[in-house]
Amino acid sequence: MHLSHSVADTVWSFRDLKDVLAKASPLRSGDVLAGIAATSSEERVAARMCLAALPLSTFVDHAVIPYEDDDVTRLIVGLHDAAAFAEIAHLTVGDFRDWLLLDATDTATLSRVAAGVMPELAAAVSKLMRNQDLIAVARKCTVVTVFRNTIGLPGRLSIRLQPNHPTDDPMGIALSMLDGLMYGAGDAVIGINPASDDVQALIRLWHALDEVRERFEIPTQTCVLTHVTSQIAAIERGAPIDLVFQSVAGTQKANASFGITLAMLGEARDAALSMRRATVGDAASANVMYFETGQGSALSANAHHGVDQQTCEARAYAVARAFRPLLTNSVVGFIGPEYLHDGKQIIRAGLEDHFCGKLMGVPLGCDVCYTNHAEADSDDMDTLMTLLGNAGVTFLMGVPGADDVMLGYQSTSFHDALYLRSLLGLKRAPEFEVWLAKMGLADDAGRLVDAAVRNPLLLDFASRWPS
Repeated sequence: MHLSHSVADTVWSFRDLKDVLAKASPLRSGDVLAGIAATSSEERVAARMCLAALPLSTFVDHAVIPYEDDDVTRLIVGLHDAAAFAEIAHLTVGDFRDWLLLDATDTATLSRVAAGVMPELAAAVSKLMRNQDLIAVARKCTVVTVFRNTIGLPGRLSIRLQPNHPTDDPMGIALSMLDGLMYGAGDAVIGINPASDDVQALIRLWHALDEVRERFEIPTQTCVLTHVTSQIAAIERGAPIDLVFQSVAGTQKANASFGITLAMLGEARDAALSMRRATVGDAASANVMYFETGQGSALSANAHHGVDQQTCEARAYAVARAFRPLLTNSVVGFIGPEYLHDGKQIIRAGLEDHFCGKLMGVPLGCDVCYTNHAEADSDDMDTLMTLLGNAGVTFLMGVPGADDVMLGYQSTSFHDALYLRSLLGLKRAPEFEVWLAKMGLADDAGRLVDAAVRNPLLLDFASRWPS
């Protein structure tokens, strides 16, 4: 497949579909590092004009990574919903952008076509959109999931309470959990990135989390973010596991670098479903998976096949979509400046990721974050999380002080969630709002109140750690 476009008497040629997708991407350091980025602004504009003219059927007929070489491609093709696609099949990529922005293209319409949107198509249309377009369309996309509470409802913002500790110290984890719960965080999940990979040590963490959740009847779910094989082994030993976590990527080779296969994810989902721990909806078909992704993961593993990092990221959402997760989030600035150099690139990537995931019907949250050697700071993160809040992001991270002492990066804090909810009038998951009021931590409107000295959370903590 050879593509070309003429601009001001210059004919720009592109080798194939993945070449035009890469050249049409906004400038980012990862694509430059891979040697696939546009070499000038003129070439980038020509690629976008070429892309805008392509029929949507191009993405059905031409795989960016060959079918026979990649199981993610086979997954995308095998699960593509032709009936859902039929509603938009007559459009070009440029027409699709215009259609998405129409007032008549509402939440119900977008939900109806989501299963027909292939990831490469979502990536393609995002490359033609300004930031405001990405926000406006994503805001219309509603993806609701359930486990012990209901996540993703309009006008709601959930928070993952992330009580990491560099040595998995129980008191350190408990302090962070207490801090987050007192600030009304934790309705998405209480999830620990553990320091250890020893299964028995991990099982102790699962039991500790579950003990707190049961003691206070917290309507949320817990997770220990370790490798999927360790979680399967822990389920076999009877560990109280709610959600199975795994980082996923958009190519078979990149997933292999994580030590996973699609079959392994299916086995993990079956194992989690066998626990029947969900209380909202049907426990036999619950949303039991939690996935994390991030632009640059395929390139960092030398597993991108010449595909640009944002298109690879959208393909990761196809992997997530296949397993019906409760939560999926892009850890947008975590891989480092080699892939997203500065605040501007991180902001754009976060908006792209959220748009593509929601358009495809994935419950997309974001870890609004950066590494300490990136050309970014907390002001950039304030900008991104405020834009994502307006775009209807499903959930964000809650890290004590926004500084993760386990993983050594900068994220968002419990205070950031308070700011965003106050600014935009966003509520928590409804079941969690009721619990906060019951515990005396919030009023009936969901506003936090000064916790009394005799609050049961504080009293329990004091009795266990009297020092």
